[in-house]
Amino acid sequence: MIWTAGFRTAVISPYEQLQFSEPCGFADQTVRQVLHMAGGGEAFRVRLTNRYGRTPLTIGAATVAVGHRQAALTFDGGAEQCVVPAGEEAVGDPVDLPVAAGTDLVVSLYLPEKTGLATYSHRPAELARIVDGNHVTSDALSRAEQVESRFYISGVDVLAPDTAIAVAFGDSWFEGVGTRTSANHRSVDFLNRRLQRGWVVNQGIAGNRLLRDGIGEHALARFDRDVLPIPALTHVLVHFGINDLALPAILGEPPATAEALIEGFTALANRAHEADLKILAGTIGPFAGGGPGVGTREALAIRREVNDWIRTAGAFDAVFDVARAVANPHAPDYIHPGLDSGDGMHLNDNGAKAMADAVNLDDLALHTSGADRPSTPDGP
Repeated sequence: MIWTAGFRTAVISPYEQLQFSEPCGFADQTVRQVLHMAGGGEAFRVRLTNRYGRTPLTIGAATVAVGHRQAALTFDGGAEQCVVPAGEEAVGDPVDLPVAAGTDLVVSLYLPEKTGLATYSHRPAELARIVDGNHVTSDALSRAEQVESRFYISGVDVLAPDTAIAVAFGDSWFEGVGTRTSANHRSVDFLNRRLQRGWVVNQGIAGNRLLRDGIGEHALARFDRDVLPIPALTHVLVHFGINDLALPAILGEPPATAEALIEGFTALANRAHEADLKILAGTIGPFAGGGPGVGTREALAIRREVNDWIRTAGAFDAVFDVARAVANPHAPDYIHPGLDSGDGMHLNDNGAKAMADAVNLDDLALHTSGADRPSTPDGP
């Protein structure tokens, strides 16, 4: 048995210049959050983060629930309270409840003191429910405020038989923007339903770029933190590029060049291979429907050039051609109307499934024989 990642969620700073959701802070409030488990085990432990906080984070009380079974979440061998220093993370004590892949784990945190703006996942396609006071043991939270963000959580470890894990490392097309909230219809969810062994944890950040910071640290900067420490990791799936080409128009910057993107993708492939990981690359999805200020002629031409390179250069162990899988065949710079969430840049539920179906499972063979990695997950 090993401790490995049953759930992951990539977090960003609430102080970034460009924001797609409003940051939140808390005081004397309970925050209840649903975590859809990619993998399961006979016990689990919750990972909390105050990575971008500017003051210590006090957890006054916490519970976890699996189905109708609820347990206290404790720290440091049984303490009900925990203080997470600014910039740090904490791991709860093991909870001796089995949790299965594909089920929901519900975490309730009571935050008694002013937190300042919270470290968070900003577009997770899931709701946090917020009420005043300490209600971590309440079955239901009446009159709760609902916010589509996830706060102070970075993951859940599970105690499971030796297995093999993949990570989806990318942008909103992994995180789930455009899919139905709380439906668990992200592309990564659909991909996990196809797998017979192992699972994929989701480290997508909406708006994230390959080359430059902006919304979250860029891919090459966060690879060592969000990918490499995952125990039993054997494969990385990447989908980047849309935001390197589309966001600059919003920010008044020129788009990334084809040469720079190819250099960045090559560096990402090299980093994966140096860690003895297989890397599967998604082609850059169509985004012309985002409007003329986003899908500029220059940016769309660069997308086509980089996609040709991704398909043919041999830099990756495999390619999943999401661009062709979801494109309008009559206008391939646009998402197919039946797969478009409505904003021209993101996939709906059917589009997310098409993205998942583009992955050849022979390229994602999650066998334990290749999973000889440390059993102690990403730090304390």
